[in-house]
Order: sequence, then structure tokens, then C-alpha cells
Amino acid sequence: MTTFGATSTTDDVLEGVDLTGKTFLVTGTSAGLGVETTRALTTHGARVIGAVRDIAKARANLGAAGVDLDLVELREVDLASLASIRSFTDGVVADHPPLDVIIANAGIMGCPQGTTADGFETQFGTNHLGHFVLVNRLVPLLGDGGRIVVLSSAGHRFSDVDLDDPNFEHTPYDAWVSYGRAKTANVLFAVELDRRLRDRGIRATALHPGGILTELGRHLTDDTLNQLIAARGNRPNVFKSVPEGAATQVWAATVADADEIGGRFCEDCNVAPIVTDTDEVPGVMGYALDPDSARALWERSEELVGETFPH
Repeated sequence: MTTFGATSTTDDVLEGVDLTGKTFLVTGTSAGLGVETTRALTTHGARVIGAVRDIAKARANLGAAGVDLDLVELREVDLASLASIRSFTDGVVADHPPLDVIIANAGIMGCPQGTTADGFETQFGTNHLGHFVLVNRLVPLLGDGGRIVVLSSAGHRFSDVDLDDPNFEHTPYDAWVSYGRAKTANVLFAVELDRRLRDRGIRATALHPGGILTELGRHLTDDTLNQLIAARGNRPNVFKSVPEGAATQVWAATVADADEIGGRFCEDCNVAPIVTDTDEVPGVMGYALDPDSARALWERSEELVGETFPH
């Protein structure tokens, strides 16, 4: 089996791979990693349903990247609105397109304190709860061998989840603590998804794409950027290219061994080791893979969104 690493690109991991006949649903295909992921998948014959807030922007950026738009179906959804997510998923399910892979790629980072349309803290509500509802509502479209790939981040090291105060109602807001909670929630979501679905032949995984300069940093101010630099400690400040950054999610979605990545955390096109020191890289903090915490987050998320997903 070919070995990949931190500098592998999407083209590297898909070399010689034919994805004709496969359908991927990818959130956030209007910029950055989402555009590159779509480009790589469609170049190898896949069809992509792109879930985006701005269809015109997505079409323009995908076209500029050389994507064959005949292989892409763009659908509008706002991950900060449960009504929008439910309308989107109802539409996808009504069309009954079988899905092979769902890639929860979209996200926001380090934004000022705010709330979603449903009153959830913005980062937790968008990055976790939005994908929690969207992915779960689309699970029935996945068949045996299906995969779910959830983008997290090394930012999960900033904080574990806080299920007693997910909306910072009793805790002073900190943009990076908020981001850390949301990114840890992304990992725990994948852990519990995998536990619930693996007997059906569906596997879920979470990952850190690496540090990449994309639109994800659009909310950064001088203060929050300085906080991010301080939080990184002695970790090297090395940025990947976008094709390198998107490689891990494409690898996990297509060529990685499903049994090896299921319920795990991936980084640099490999399963990451579990670490206890936030300065140790690569790696995932143990609390992000804790099965009891994953179950508790699932139940709390269902309470918050008012919808259950027994699977």
C-alpha cells in the first residue's frame, strides 16, 4: 500500500483511482479546501453535491479551479440555521440520490461572540450542531461501505466540550476556547457516529487537515491571531498548500482502510496517535476520543436541536 504524509496532495492520494459512479456530498464547496476537494474528486470521475451558502460564489470559484461543473450539483444551505438545514436535507432525501461519502468540510474559526439563527453560540452551533443535523438526516442515503468524514482541527487541543454551558451563558466568551469546544465536538461526533453505524458497514472519522491559509481565517483580528499564535506554543508555524491540506480528507474518503480510520482521528494522511501534551505533534487529545463523552455529546446535541437520530 502506498504511504502518504504531510506533504502529500490530493492528486497524490488519488493517483490511479477511478471514482466514476460514486457520489460525494461535500459541505463548504465554495472556497478553500472544499473547492480543492471537489476538483480532485471530479477529476477522477466522481459526482459531487456541493452544500453551500452562496451558489454563485461556489460556481465562480469552482470554475476558476477548472472543475467540470457538469459533475457538480450545488445546493444552498446555511449551517447556522436549522430551518435551512432541514429544508436542504429534505430536498436531497426527496431526490433519493444514493450517497457514497459525506464530507463535513465547512466551518468557521475564531469569530466574535454571536449566535446562530436558533440561538446557539456561533462556532458550536455552526461547526458542530449544524453538521450534526445535516449529516444525521442524510445517513439513510448511505449504503454499505459508505463513509462520513468530519473536519476537525488541531484546535481541538484548546478545549474539551462543555455540555453544561455550550452557549457560554455562564462562562466568559473566548474565541479560541469556543473554537476548541466545537472542534472537539466534531471528533466526538465522528466517534459516536462510527459506533452507531459500523454494523451497517458505514464508517466515520474525523481529521485535522493541517494549517492552511484559506477563508477560514476571515474572522481573525489582531487580538485573536495573537491568541492563536500563543496557544500554538512551540509547535512549528508551517502552513500547507491547499492541495496538501485537502489531501487528508480525500484520503480518508476514498483510499484509506475504513477499518483503520473508523472512529479515529486522522492527520497528514495517517491515523494520528493519542497524546496527552498539547505541544506534542502530530496527535489527538484523549478526551476527544472518549466514548462516554461522545455518547453524552450526542444526547445533549439531540436535546439542543430538538430532534433524535437513533440509527
